[in-house]
Amino acid sequence: MNLYYLAAAAADTEAPVNEFGFWKAMEEGGPVAWSILAVMVIMSVGSFYILFTKYFEQNKVMRQYKGVQTAFWRAASLKEGATKLEKNSAWRQLADDAVTAQDHHAKMEGAANEIHFVEEELAHSQNTINQALSGGLSFLASVGATAPFIGLLGTVIGIYRALINIGIEGSASIDKVAGPVGEALIMTAIGLLVAVPAVLAFNWLQSRNRRIDALMTDFSNNIVAYIGSNGAVKPAVSAAPAAKKPAAKPAAAPAKK
Repeated sequence: MNLYYLAAAAADTEAPVNEFGFWKAMEEGGPVAWSILAVMVIMSVGSFYILFTKYFEQNKVMRQYKGVQTAFWRAASLKEGATKLEKNSAWRQLADDAVTAQDHHAKMEGAANEIHFVEEELAHSQNTINQALSGGLSFLASVGATAPFIGLLGTVIGIYRALINIGIEGSASIDKVAGPVGEALIMTAIGLLVAVPAVLAFNWLQSRNRRIDALMTDFSNNIVAYIGSNGAVKPAVSAAPAAKKPAAKPAAAPAKK
């Protein structure tokens, strides 16, 4: 009988409600905690959006560079080579600007002035491309620098509320301070989770941009050398791949008598 009553009492007892979860802690924080969380979410979504869009943009530029190494330098002139590059690409922009500068050759007083003009035009074009590639990276830098402090703001507010509860109740019991302290710790963690990926993405994308800038500088220098030597100096390019010959048909077997 005792076992029966104990089992019945256990069945009647409701499971304890968890009052210290994430959502409970956010409810304890009120509008301030939700506002800080919303700002963090916006920062995180914006950071990953910039990361993926810039990654695909950089990959496209690097892929287009293969056309510079092959088709462009096989052309008989810069103007013909520019037409072999993809439209609206960084390399097409550099080639078109070089062609435009070369067309002003008749207005220059000497070869030195012409080369200087071409170098200035290519440098301006390269700076424009670099600015486009760097667009959005300042947002990543700002997120990496400010997200921990925004999380710290939530931390300070949570600790402040915990102290107020202690003062009102006159005791530091866990049920009075767990909510505000939990909110404070959650805000700190969220701030770090938002800031660390943004900093890593910023540094990685910056290194890839430096690689692209080095490729553009090399391309510009080759164009300047090509123009200054009237086409005599240009990078060595590998021979175009030979067209595959169709496989020879097997000889017909002699007819049996």
